[in-house]
Order: sequence, then C-alpha cells, then structure tokens
Amino acid sequence: MPKDPSKSSPSDGLPSSDDELDFGDTAGGGLPTEQIPTYSAMSEQSEQYVSQQPTEILSAPAPATSASDSDFAATPVSSRSDEDESDRKSGRGTLDLGLLCLRVAVGAIALVHGLQKLVGLWDGPGLDGFESTLADAGFDHAKPLAILGAVGEVAGGALLILGLLTPFAAASVLAVMINAWAFRQIAAPGLEFFAPAGTEYETLLGVCAGVIILTGPGRISFDGRRGWATRPFVGSFVVLLLGIAAGVCTWIFLNGANPLI
Repeated sequence: MPKDPSKSSPSDGLPSSDDELDFGDTAGGGLPTEQIPTYSAMSEQSEQYVSQQPTEILSAPAPATSASDSDFAATPVSSRSDEDESDRKSGRGTLDLGLLCLRVAVGAIALVHGLQKLVGLWDGPGLDGFESTLADAGFDHAKPLAILGAVGEVAGGALLILGLLTPFAAASVLAVMINAWAFRQIAAPGLEFFAPAGTEYETLLGVCAGVIILTGPGRISFDGRRGWATRPFVGSFVVLLLGIAAGVCTWIFLNGANPLI
C-alpha cells in the first residue's frame, strides 16, 4: 500500500536523491559553492609570508665540556715569565745585590776557617790539631766529628758563595756556629760576649746564616731560578729548624756540658 506523503515522519525529510541535495529554488536559489584553494595558491602565500620574515642565523651548539675542562679554561695558568714580570713591577731594587754580598761575606769566612781546620792553610791547626782541640773540650768521637765539622764548614761556605743549595749550606754553617758558640762559652766562666774571649763573632755568623735561610739567596745565584730563592716560605723555616736541631743535638749528645754556666 503506497505511503501517504502528508503523514511522513521527520526522518522522512532527509534527501533521497542527488537532485534534492541542492534544495532547488524552493530553498532560496541554492547555496553558494565554496572554492577550496589549490596547492599552488597556498605555496604562493607561504612564500610571500616567508619572504617577509627576517633571516635568523643559527649557530651550532658548543660542545659540552666536563667540569675539569671548564675549571682549566676559567683558571689562568701562570708562567715563570709572569712571575718575573710581577717581581719586576713590584720592584726588588738592590735586594738581590745585598743578598749576594751577605752570602759571599758569610761563605768566605766559613770557607777560610774550614780550610784552616781541614788542611791547615793560613797557619791553621789542620785536621789533627782540630781533633785534639775537640777532644780537650770534652767531645766524644772527636776524630769523625772533626772531619764532619771541617768538611761542613768548607762545603757550606763554598755553596753559600755560589748560591747553590743555599738553605742547606747555610744550615750547615749555622750548626757549626752553634757548637763554636757553646765551645767558646765553656772556655771562660760566665756569659762572655765581647771579643776576644766572647762569642760575638760566632753569634754574628750564626745569625747571618739563619737570615740567609729565611730570605733565600736572591736572583744573583745558581738557585736564582728556584721559587724559594726569591719567595721562601714554610720549607725554608723547616730547614732553619733542622740546622738549629743539628747543632744543638751535636753538642748535647757528644759533649753535654752546660755552656750557660
């Protein structure tokens, strides 16, 4: 039985053919057709947009560095020439010349007295006479001590003049002067200072040797390129203590007399 068009349901209003999609003139003369832009048109618009943008230069990222590399890069490395330039600008004046004169004076006096004891030059006692002097002063093991004292004085004096191994050379002279000071003190009762019976000569040489250890030999020396030659620090103080300890221990353990009485 055919269906009555007047009694159709709302769902029956759906178009059933291609002709009904346009709705004809009854729906207002038809809907306007939308024109989809083609690829070529879109490309032209994109090129026009890109051409209006400023050109940005991209740089390659820097390679990653480790923490140690960055530390090395951030920390300047000082060279010896930089230190020399710093010393020159700060001004050492006549300091190196003064240290040279001090070293030569102390070294020459120690060398001359050492040669007197070792080989008998300049009316010296020689090694045998020096050994007898030490034995009479109450030293034990006088023969090896005489050899050690004479060689230490000669070597220390020569090295001070050259400015070579300066702290140890000065420490050797200092140890000898400590024993010479104590020997001079026990020769006369009470504390004696002024010459000829006093200890002013031994005191002066011992103090000068200690000063050279603390100041360094200066630039006019074979040690002049070493850091402690111009900037001595803890190491030089340790050598000073070793020189004092060597002299004091030699007197205590090989003689034992009280030089202050």
